[in-house]
Amino acid sequence: MKSKVFKQLIEIFFLFFKIGLFTFGGGYAMVPLIERELVEKKKWVKREEITDILAVSESIPGAIAINSSTFMGYKICGRKGAVAAAIGVIMPSFIVITLIAAFFSKFGDNEVVKAVFAGIRPAVVALIGLAAYKMGKASIRDMACLVITVITIAVVVIFDVHAIFTIIGAAVFGLLVYKFVPAKAKQVLGEKAAGGGAKNDDIS
Repeated sequence: MKSKVFKQLIEIFFLFFKIGLFTFGGGYAMVPLIERELVEKKKWVKREEITDILAVSESIPGAIAINSSTFMGYKICGRKGAVAAAIGVIMPSFIVITLIAAFFSKFGDNEVVKAVFAGIRPAVVALIGLAAYKMGKASIRDMACLVITVITIAVVVIFDVHAIFTIIGAAVFGLLVYKFVPAKAKQVLGEKAAGGGAKNDDIS
């Protein structure tokens, strides 16, 4: 059993190492890779759960990539899984940043380097857009959710409200719906429960 758990921890480490290696432009760019590796291939996490994990990770201090990876690692294999996932997703950045710090001052103005980064930036935008689309499909279940989405975009873009306040406001709205419109809350939560709650039988 111990060897089985150790093998899974190694697998978690290298999976998140690979995810961290190609996470350019911030934590949301890793969502398509997480879905491919953890949802579709390994089936360790449900697609619907990713949105919740990212929401929690965004609401607490720290980088969302590290927070969400730690959360998912814990869900897959407890505290050891959290450590393995966190180290795995951090290592590529640590290695790359160390190399950049050592050599970028010499090659930062190189035309080839500039061309590489110019090509990476649009790809990052596409990955974040794909993540937003997939998260939207999983989260916007009815008109109320759509209204929350539109209002959130409006207050952030137009009124420059900090994102954390929109998250708190949406959470309060969810609690109010749960309290005063319980039938609607049960409908949404019931649909989510049917699709969520990933369990990994290999962990026990």
